[in-house]
Amino acid sequence: MTKLFLESIVDEITAIKLYPAGITTNSEGGVSSFDIEEMRPTLQAMSDMQIPLCVHGETDGFVMDREAEFMSIYELLATSFPKLKIIMEHITTKEAVDMLDKHENLYATITVHHLILTLDDVVGGMMMPHLFCKPIAKRPEDLDALLNVALTAHPKVMFGSDSAPHPQHKKESCGCAAGVFTAPISLQLLCEIFEQYDKLDNLQAFISDNAQSIYGICPEFKEITLEKRPFVVPENYAGVVPMYAGEVIAWAIESVD
Repeated sequence: MTKLFLESIVDEITAIKLYPAGITTNSEGGVSSFDIEEMRPTLQAMSDMQIPLCVHGETDGFVMDREAEFMSIYELLATSFPKLKIIMEHITTKEAVDMLDKHENLYATITVHHLILTLDDVVGGMMMPHLFCKPIAKRPEDLDALLNVALTAHPKVMFGSDSAPHPQHKKESCGCAAGVFTAPISLQLLCEIFEQYDKLDNLQAFISDNAQSIYGICPEFKEITLEKRPFVVPENYAGVVPMYAGEVIAWAIESVD
């Protein structure tokens, strides 16, 4: 059994999200160009007010290279606004991991599914629509890099679910919606991953402590207890199919206080 002291940060933080236009779900109204001078008044004000900038960092290039290509934009943002806290949301590549230690003001979130999947799991055999997301899962070497910083609880890395509850008919259709629904089992899967590598002692930092430090908050206390026992993932939640639907995972939530 393990206990995690988790605090919800959603209602405590003022942050601004930046999405490139058309890159992910509902981003049609996103930013179409990264003209630093045009954005300077807003970004400088955010820097002065200590408001974090959260970025879905992808270009519109070849899909496997989009995140790596965006690293030059992160470099430009980080150097142009050195006191602006920049969160690289749901990173998926070794290149993004390598950026963490290059600039003091760059941080990152990582999803649970990107700590498990490579592109081979999604399309290596039959197409698995409920594992399809954006940014797409990448190569084994990218997965290894993500696991390394997550499992060691790198202080600039934190969990970000990016859970996407698309209805079943939107996932199992032509033009499959991008996103993995992990919210009901995220903590259990993270326990399984960290236990596999004998790093359960670092789970608390990855899930909660690092985020509190990065955002500079101390939200309402909540304790969640997880137990090592088989748990059958429901086939769906009100018409939304979760990751690993119908399968057995190793951990279950015992209580929430």
